[in-house]
Amino acid sequence: MRTFMREEILPLEVLEAPAEVFSELIAGLQEQVRERGLWAAHLPPELGGQGFGQLKLALMHEILGATHWGPLVFGNQAPESGNTELIALAGTPEQKQQWMEPSLRGEMYSGFSMTEPGAGSDPTRLATTAVLDGDEWVINGHKWFTGHGYIADFVIVMAVTDPDAPPHQRASMFIVPKGAPGFDPARNIQNLHDVPNHPFGFGESEVFYRDCRVPKENLLGERGGGFKLAQARLGPGRIHHCMRWLGQARRAFDMLCERALQREVFDGQLADKQTVQNWIADSAAEMQAARLMTLHAAWRMDQFGVKQARTDISLIKFFGAKVLHDVVDRALQVHGALGYSDDLPLAMMYRRARAARIYDGPDEVHRRTVARQVLKGYQRNPGLWPAEHIPTRREAAEKKYAEVLAAHAQRASRA
Repeated sequence: MRTFMREEILPLEVLEAPAEVFSELIAGLQEQVRERGLWAAHLPPELGGQGFGQLKLALMHEILGATHWGPLVFGNQAPESGNTELIALAGTPEQKQQWMEPSLRGEMYSGFSMTEPGAGSDPTRLATTAVLDGDEWVINGHKWFTGHGYIADFVIVMAVTDPDAPPHQRASMFIVPKGAPGFDPARNIQNLHDVPNHPFGFGESEVFYRDCRVPKENLLGERGGGFKLAQARLGPGRIHHCMRWLGQARRAFDMLCERALQREVFDGQLADKQTVQNWIADSAAEMQAARLMTLHAAWRMDQFGVKQARTDISLIKFFGAKVLHDVVDRALQVHGALGYSDDLPLAMMYRRARAARIYDGPDEVHRRTVARQVLKGYQRNPGLWPAEHIPTRREAAEKKYAEVLAAHAQRASRA
């Protein structure tokens, strides 16, 4: 994979060509990936994938993350990878045949439509609704940052179907095909994360659903099961994101070290300067920590499932995003004005690193999750060194100490 990425995929970053030429190039590379048995590795073999499991997938995404083209060529880019996993998990045989299989063959692009202007980090506030009218669901609402929404052949949308149910049982998921009545992808939202001049027009879209009608059978999974499906989708996706960030960080770190050895300033190399040496040492330590934490989270998911790995996943989400940002920032700084320009990939990597602290849940939400789970653990078990027990333990220690002194005194008197 590393050789294939270096020789075949990385050169795409600097290639300027029309979209149809890119499409042909990507299709050829995707066929090579299939021949190598690495296509859509996130799905089990019976669904056209490789059944790698999260730990092996994590190692794979670390390599793919070196460039934004990597996941696309290997058939596991977001949001397609998560969407195919959702349909594989909850879809009917007909849904799998109509939507999942063409996506796996690279014949369709899909979007994931969940975030709303008034419901970003708190999806219990979703306002988009879906009402069953005879044999059709009627969807009304306003979504934004719908991945690939502008070019998608279909999107998976989350909408409230049972407003009076408990908060996490109100929403359901639906498959909405391109061209459905009332489906209006209004625009791509320009943002820091965008890949400049992307030939395929990928991006995050603002989408309106205006009495959008889809057949009753386009309900994905159970009614009211949207949040459960969202968690099943986002857990693995966050691990993959974190490993791709490590791939980006490693590439930036390589550039940092190479620049330090090549650049002569103030009668010596940058590599001789203590500040640069500190950046290198800190980056190496932080990347190693993030990598081992992420692999451990992937292992826990393989062994025990998404729910048991929830705290681990939240930990790596905010920690990994910070590591990516800091490593890229140091690499950019050591390159000076050259790093700030688009002559190198660092400026783009910096923009994407800033976005990493927001999508799939902002840092603050994941910190809250970790803190709550940690405190729950202390409610069940006071820990190894509970502070409230110290006075009692001290009294017991003083009593024991007095007994030992008395015994010593008694032995001395007998002697």
